[in-house]
Amino acid sequence: MLSNLLRDLPASANDAETFEAVLLRPDVKIERIVSTGQASPPDFWYCQPQSEWVLIIQGAAGLQLEGEAQERVLQVGDFVNIPAHCRHRVNWTRAEPPTIWLAVHYEYPAGERPE
Repeated sequence: MLSNLLRDLPASANDAETFEAVLLRPDVKIERIVSTGQASPPDFWYCQPQSEWVLIIQGAAGLQLEGEAQERVLQVGDFVNIPAHCRHRVNWTRAEPPTIWLAVHYEYPAGERPE
């Protein structure tokens, strides 16, 4: 079980982000996301049925919310709440040190549960 967000990071040779559940409950999912330079594919936008609160623990990232002219540059300690159904994308993440996010997914629609 994951007990320290800054330890036991996945190998940097991995080309994909890693998503690790820290806590799963019927109405909330908390996960650690480790990014090593990844970004959303061109013209791709996330649009989730639940809200998501994210915090940068290490590294940095550029987060774009639909309708905002400028991306939000997130540094260590910065957080943002992304409402359900808000289209958003990750424009970039810092590779060194790896960018570590703490993500809290909440307000799941009735009948849906965290994975």
